[in-house]
Amino acid sequence: MVVSLVIENSRFGLALLAIRQNELAAEAAGIDARSEKMRSLIVSGMMGAVAGGFYARVLLVVTPESVFGMLVSAQAVVVTLFGGVASVWGPVIGAAILVPLAETLQAELGTYLPGIQGVVYGVAIIAVMMLSPDGLYWTIRDRWLRRDASQGVSDVQSDVAAAALDGKPPAPVRPVAHASGPLLQVEGLSRAFGGLRAVSEVSFSIAEGEILGIIGPNGAGKTTLFNVLNGVLSADEGSARLDGQPMLGRKTHEVCRMGVGRTFQVVRSFPRLPVLDNVIVGAYGAGASDHEAITRAVRALRQVGLQDRAAVAAGQLTNKQLRLMELARALAGNPRLLLLDETLAGLGREECDDVLGVLARLREQGMTICIIEHTMHAMMRLADRFVVLDHGRVLATGLPRVVVEDASVIEAYLGKKWLARRDA
Repeated sequence: MVVSLVIENSRFGLALLAIRQNELAAEAAGIDARSEKMRSLIVSGMMGAVAGGFYARVLLVVTPESVFGMLVSAQAVVVTLFGGVASVWGPVIGAAILVPLAETLQAELGTYLPGIQGVVYGVAIIAVMMLSPDGLYWTIRDRWLRRDASQGVSDVQSDVAAAALDGKPPAPVRPVAHASGPLLQVEGLSRAFGGLRAVSEVSFSIAEGEILGIIGPNGAGKTTLFNVLNGVLSADEGSARLDGQPMLGRKTHEVCRMGVGRTFQVVRSFPRLPVLDNVIVGAYGAGASDHEAITRAVRALRQVGLQDRAAVAAGQLTNKQLRLMELARALAGNPRLLLLDETLAGLGREECDDVLGVLARLREQGMTICIIEHTMHAMMRLADRFVVLDHGRVLATGLPRVVVEDASVIEAYLGKKWLARRDA
C-alpha cells in the first residue's frame, strides 16, 4: 500500500491513470505509454516477488491447499473489482467488506452450506457489474464530486497554483522563430486502407504564425491526414517536415515532443481526473518538471478561460468546456504547431464565438495552427488560407474568398445540381 500510495501521488501515477482512461490522448500529450506500462510491470513484479517470498516461508509450516487455493486466487480479483480498480483504496474497501462477510458466513453456515465463500464472491461480482461497474470507490467518489463541483478550485489547488505563478499570471510564451521557410512542409503524403486511398499525394505548407484551414466533405481524408502527421498512422508515401525535421516514422509521443499539439474530432479526456490534472499531463508529456508543469497548466487554463473549473472532474464538463480543456492540454506542452480537429463540432453559435475568441488570441501570440472544420462562417473569420480535400486529394488551395467561389469546391460540397442551378 505504501508503494502504491507513493506511485498514485507521483507523475508516474498520473501517467498511468491517463493511459488507462485514454491511451491515445496520453500518447498525443507526449506520454510514452509503452515505457510507462513496462515500468508498472516491473514494479508489480517486485511486489509480487515479495509476496512470493512470504508464501514460500509459510509453506514450511502449513500445507499449500490451505494457503493458496483457487478461491484465494479469485478473492484477490473479486475484492479489487468490487472496491474499484485504478485506486489504492478500491481493493482495501473490497477486502474490508467481502473478506469478513465471507469468513463469517463460512464459520456460521459452512457446515450446512459448504463453499458459501464462493457464493459471496459470485454475488459480489454480479452486484458490482449491475450497480457499480467501476467499483464502490469510484461510485462514491463521483457522487461527492458532483456535490462539490460548484465550489470551483479547491483551496489546496489554489495555493499550489498561486505558488506556481508567484502571485502573478505569466505572460504567454511566443513560439521561437527559426530558419526561414515554412514551419510545416508536407509533400506527396499518401495513406491507403486496402484498396481505399484515404489520403492521396497531399502536399501543402504552413508558415510560422499562420492559421491554415483544411476543409472538405465528410470522408475526404482530413482526420486521416492528421493521424498520419502526428504518428497515429504510418504513411505509405511522401514526407512531412517540421522546421526541417522529419515527422513521419516517429511515434505519437515523439511527434508531440517535437512541438506538435493535437486535439481530436471526438474529445479525448481523462474523465475521472480533475481539469488541472488533465492539463498537467500535457506538460509532463513535454518533459516539464513538477513546478513547471503546474505553471504551464495554470497558464493554459487561463488562456482558454477555464481556471475556475480546475478542480472539477473532466467528466462533468460541458462540450464547450471539454473542447477548451483539450486545447489547454495541448497548449501546456508549449507546442510550435497546433493540429485542431473540428474544435467547433457540436457547439452553438455563441459557444463557437467563445472558442473562436480563444483561437484569435492564440493567433495574436504567434501560434501556428492547422485546423479542420466544417463551420464555414467560422473558418472564413479565422483562417488565413484554405486547403480543400476531396476523396483524399487536394482539390484547391488559396485565400478563403477565392476558394469558396471555386466551382470545383462548390460541387464537392453541394453537388452538381446546386452548381447548375447557381449558374442558371
